[in-house]
Amino acid sequence: MFGSDVFSWRLMRQRLPKDVVKSLMRTIERGEALDPKVAGVVAATMKDWAIENGATHFTHWFQPLTGLTAEKHDSLMSPDGSGGVMFNFSGSDLVQGEPDASSFPSGGLRATFEARGYTAWDPTSPAFLMRGENNVTLCIPTAFVSWTGEALDTKLPLLRSMQALSEQALRILRLFGTDTGVSRVFTTVGPEQEYFLVDRELYYDRPDLLTCERTLFGAKPPKGQQLEDHYFGTIPPRVLAFMSEVERELYRVGVPVKTRHNEVAPGQYEIAPLFEESHIASDHQMVLMETIKRVAPRYGLQALLHEKPFAGVNGSGKHNNWSMSTDTGVNLLDPQDETHTNMQFLVFLCAVIRAVDLHADLLRSAITSAANEHRLGANEAPPAIISIFLGSMLSDILAQVEKGLPKRTIRGGTLDLGARSLPQLPRHSGDRNRTSPFAFTGNKFEFRAVGSSASIAWPNTVLNTIVAESLDVIATELERAVGKTRTPARLQSAVLAVLKRVIRDHKRVIFDGDNYNPEWHAEAARRGLPVMADSTEAFRVMKAKKNGELFRKYNVLSRTELESRMHIAIEKYVKQLTIEAEMMVSIARSMVLPAALQHQALVAETVAATDAAGVDCADTRESLAEFVGHVSELRKATAAVEQACAHEDGDPFRHAAHMGSSVRQAMADLRSVVDHLETVVAADLWPMPTYRELLHLK
Repeated sequence: MFGSDVFSWRLMRQRLPKDVVKSLMRTIERGEALDPKVAGVVAATMKDWAIENGATHFTHWFQPLTGLTAEKHDSLMSPDGSGGVMFNFSGSDLVQGEPDASSFPSGGLRATFEARGYTAWDPTSPAFLMRGENNVTLCIPTAFVSWTGEALDTKLPLLRSMQALSEQALRILRLFGTDTGVSRVFTTVGPEQEYFLVDRELYYDRPDLLTCERTLFGAKPPKGQQLEDHYFGTIPPRVLAFMSEVERELYRVGVPVKTRHNEVAPGQYEIAPLFEESHIASDHQMVLMETIKRVAPRYGLQALLHEKPFAGVNGSGKHNNWSMSTDTGVNLLDPQDETHTNMQFLVFLCAVIRAVDLHADLLRSAITSAANEHRLGANEAPPAIISIFLGSMLSDILAQVEKGLPKRTIRGGTLDLGARSLPQLPRHSGDRNRTSPFAFTGNKFEFRAVGSSASIAWPNTVLNTIVAESLDVIATELERAVGKTRTPARLQSAVLAVLKRVIRDHKRVIFDGDNYNPEWHAEAARRGLPVMADSTEAFRVMKAKKNGELFRKYNVLSRTELESRMHIAIEKYVKQLTIEAEMMVSIARSMVLPAALQHQALVAETVAATDAAGVDCADTRESLAEFVGHVSELRKATAAVEQACAHEDGDPFRHAAHMGSSVRQAMADLRSVVDHLETVVAADLWPMPTYRELLHLK
């Protein structure tokens, strides 16, 4: 049953008084202030519904800056003074909670002795029930702020950015006279989630997977993804059973998942939902990831959401399909049939182009992490260069606009497959480009560079904010040019003039070619696009004056809120690499070295026994000497990682740069030694499951 465990709009209309529904819907749909009296009625109704469905506790469910979710459960029951219990859940319980704000990452916004923080009910995101083996908890989506009112989560800036974009988009609609009945514009997102599955018993035999969710060692198996036979292949029965249960659980809490399939790498899969408003899609994306993790063990599986759990095969991303829509159901990025005549669409399209060009560095920064660093730039994911793919039809129209009034829209036509039993297929007017980090795909943009383990809230906050700024600039220019006596001819003339300038100034960011081609890096540099392969450089972007002013102008983040996020990102980067380096040292010394020495001893015994028998074993003796050399390299490489990791620096940027260069290089050197040892140490001595065992799930 879809949505049976979600306190949906439909359920509210059934259970709440009509005046309460109207008041609440004005808050949800128009952003009006919440009436405190309404909160009390909603709380009582929500409590009754939750108890009917077995709930005993409630929690304010929020998304702190850990990149995960957080919850503190409070009982719905309390003593009634007569030896029994009563159920209590007031409007104040619904609207506000008070978790400790000093124990979450705050980037300096909160010190240890400054503990007070608040959670605030988000009535636009439906409450839902979280079911455990013997428990049911009412989960209330909330924002999380400090005692001083500063955002300590990912939701509040996202909501602010959506509000900023709505205000500017409405100005464009008013210019075109298409704002009738429209009270707001919101962004929609459909995030595709890639993930790996491994056998849970093998997972527990890999300390690196257990601690870091990626393999720090692992020799290339004979069969990886070179045959390209896993992609869209038959889903293994155990995996399909797991997927079905994940979908059922997601349906119950209102997450509208649509697609499931095998992905490119062996052991890799994908699940994708339908489009929703950005903040709800973000909430549901967190629920989806948690559900995948929670359900997998029931089938003897372990889900890995890391961007690069295995070297040598594709990593995992989260394709962020983004668009803009009115609350009357109009997709503002839908080109429609006669695209060259759809000036409103071209204005919104060019606003996005301008935004991505001017703020490519900020978009790049928004998807930077230690995990995603392994994936970006490989021939599996977009490079660390932000560019836009439009396709032949839109590129042609923009070229026409640059010269004057556009006259035509390229048609896709049909495909005749040459077999009478098959239908003729309508062909799109342009191809798709899976190498582009920001590709137009029909009626939306696909931001392909977001990492699989990341929350989509921050990338969408950035995207909404930079597009809001572009819409603001374009709307101001058009309003000035059109004046109070607006006529269709005057509007068209003004729109063409603005679009010509935007295309001329920002077309450098449009690239329809192969983003995997090494020559693109040089070409992007010649165009003046930011080429940031280094994460530390990407982190510095958040310090730029223009970015601080951007977020402040549109009331998305204050200067201190932005700086806190920068410090948290750098700190997380350093800590993740430190954990991985220390885990490498631990595995190398306590698992790999003993196995290597045991193998060495067996070979030495063989040499000694063969010599004693009077048989020449020069080849084996030579192999033994070579192996002893590898063991020596193992010791040296392990010590090098330990030494590099011991480096300390008071400057967070310098520390991150050291971790990203010296420590990562030392880790790569150690991995090279260990991976070679795996190929020569006796299989029954090797202390960890290999890629051959992990990747080919049965």
